[in-house]
Amino acid sequence: MIEEPKWRRKRGLSARMKRAAELGLARGGNPKGALTILLANDARLKTLNRSFRGKHKPTNVLSFPARRDEYLGDVAIAYGVTEKEARAQNKRFADHALHLAVHGVLHLLGYDHETARAARVMEPLETEILSELGIDDPYASKAA
Repeated sequence: MIEEPKWRRKRGLSARMKRAAELGLARGGNPKGALTILLANDARLKTLNRSFRGKHKPTNVLSFPARRDEYLGDVAIAYGVTEKEARAQNKRFADHALHLAVHGVLHLLGYDHETARAARVMEPLETEILSELGIDDPYASKAA
């Protein structure tokens, strides 16, 4: 679902985002799960972040697991935060946006990175999925 018009300017991103989500579902263990990805602006993510996490700032991605078996939940991604992070990390916008989509989908499937142990499971899985999409390891600089 595209709420922020700037997302539409990124040609081919919607199709690549769908593929990233499908790979996230398949590699994460639920290839038939249904979900929604909301491509929004920073103001929308700030509101969601405040309402659901008590944080008064925009964030790059939020995941909202559903409480129904047939529907996994929702992932929301902020355009402006994604753009700023991509620029700061010297990454292409689309690559970073696809990483956030995969990251959000894995959260819907129960993956986490709150502890070092959990991150050692989630981050290599993200890297594997992104590699299939032709995207470099987003954590490579973290290891250096």
